[in-house]
Amino acid sequence: MDPFVALTAAACATTTLKVGTGIALVNQHHPINSAKQAASIDHLSGGRLLYGVGVGWNEDEMEHHGVDPAKRRTIARERILATKALWTEEEASFDGEYVRFGPSVSFPKPAQQPHPPIIMGGAGGPVTFRHVVEYCDGWMPIHGRHDPLERLPLLHEMATEAGRDPTSIEVGVYGCPMRRDDVERYREAGVDRVVFWLPAGEPDEVMAAVEHGATLID
Repeated sequence: MDPFVALTAAACATTTLKVGTGIALVNQHHPINSAKQAASIDHLSGGRLLYGVGVGWNEDEMEHHGVDPAKRRTIARERILATKALWTEEEASFDGEYVRFGPSVSFPKPAQQPHPPIIMGGAGGPVTFRHVVEYCDGWMPIHGRHDPLERLPLLHEMATEAGRDPTSIEVGVYGCPMRRDDVERYREAGVDRVVFWLPAGEPDEVMAAVEHGATLID
């Protein structure tokens, strides 16, 4: 499903549940469009959006969207910075190498101020962390591809070197198994959030998994 459509439905059916993209491929959407879509969800949900973003890995798909894979991080940076401008400025403009637009008014503004948390997905390393530290509010690694806890010290070191408080960067592990040992290990290490996989099944099966997950994070 389109994440913006699905999250709108989820937001309208709930009152306290956080809703988030995991992830939005920002290079496949013009920031004027995606900024309005994300702000609309945040507005309708009363400020419950977590804006997970990423640069993608499928080079054929990138090229189909007119994106040079070798420039994908630079392009994503400009698109995210342009999105932040549209969210936070009454009349925004942007003059980058890959993103350019003149004075534009974008409404609604997000309910969260100054904007919804922008959480960068991706493997932890110097390149990803440089982007996280510069313009994101969090990092979202995927459980199982590497050990996120082994890479946290580098993230904290790079944040400190850049003059940023490491605790201002939220860490949420995506795809955490529904096992108490894993949840407790992340909790003890200071991870802020874990996201569980849910089965694609009948409502009773999905709700049983949700209820089981809830017992692990109380």
